[in-house]
Amino acid sequence: MHPIIEISRLSKTYASGFKALEAVDLDIRRGEIFALLGPNGAGKTTLISIVCGLVTPTSGQVTVGGHDIIRGYRAARSLIGLVPQELTTDAFETVLATVSFSRGLFGKSPDPTYIEKVLRDLSLWDKRHNKLLMLSGGMKRRVLIAKALSHEPRILFLDEPTAGVDVELRRDMWNLVRKLRDNGVTIILTTHYIEEAEEMADRIGVISQGRLILVEDKQTLMHKLGRKQLTLQLEAPLDRIPDGLAAHKLELAGDGHELVFTYETQGERTGILPLLQDLREAGIGFRDLQTTQSSLEDIFVSLVRNGR
Repeated sequence: MHPIIEISRLSKTYASGFKALEAVDLDIRRGEIFALLGPNGAGKTTLISIVCGLVTPTSGQVTVGGHDIIRGYRAARSLIGLVPQELTTDAFETVLATVSFSRGLFGKSPDPTYIEKVLRDLSLWDKRHNKLLMLSGGMKRRVLIAKALSHEPRILFLDEPTAGVDVELRRDMWNLVRKLRDNGVTIILTTHYIEEAEEMADRIGVISQGRLILVEDKQTLMHKLGRKQLTLQLEAPLDRIPDGLAAHKLELAGDGHELVFTYETQGERTGILPLLQDLREAGIGFRDLQTTQSSLEDIFVSLVRNGR
């Protein structure tokens, strides 16, 4: 099956000389949730804006559903719904009018039943006759999502969709995203809430300084780059790590009451059994132990820091 979005050697340099993107290659699979992570200024919004036809690339090619975004702009754009970061709405329109108007912009015939469903899914139906200027920030964010879905797109871009919104909206939106994915809609999101990407995404892309430094299935990424730590609660504190344990690269913590052992999750041999044997031979006892695993945030920070 062909990817629904194909990005090849995409670069963008602004008139100021700032290079926002550099030779980005990326394929987005149909029906997946793809999370694009990166620090501020990494190029996330520029990449989304180019795919959505809002920014002209300096070089490279992008196709959406087989349509080139420049030569086949209308056909490509009709497949895309975009929820931008900014709360840009016509303040004096009602919720129902602005969402219905957005559908008409894409040449879609009126469908009150579909619009009602979208508004109900986003808990906006009771607000349908309210003017936008009377809505809270969270409700305005819901309206942006409704506008993006008004023309029944096959691809939905969510650019920092939950930044500054309440917990209820965040929960409702992710429930809606799951329903959309189940119906075959492809979701691409950028987020600062890395725990959301860890929970929701099928694949993760990490972008830094305009370069896409990693694209990987989430579970594979966690397996490859995640590490576990074994923390041993000692029966008696240590002033230093005995020389006989140096090969295990342990760390003392908790004022000498804890030994921390970091090991790779990949492969069958973790080194724990030899460690426990050496501890016994050294006469070091422990009362308890616990393990922790790297989160996606730990992996992300490490990748960006190292410029992988």
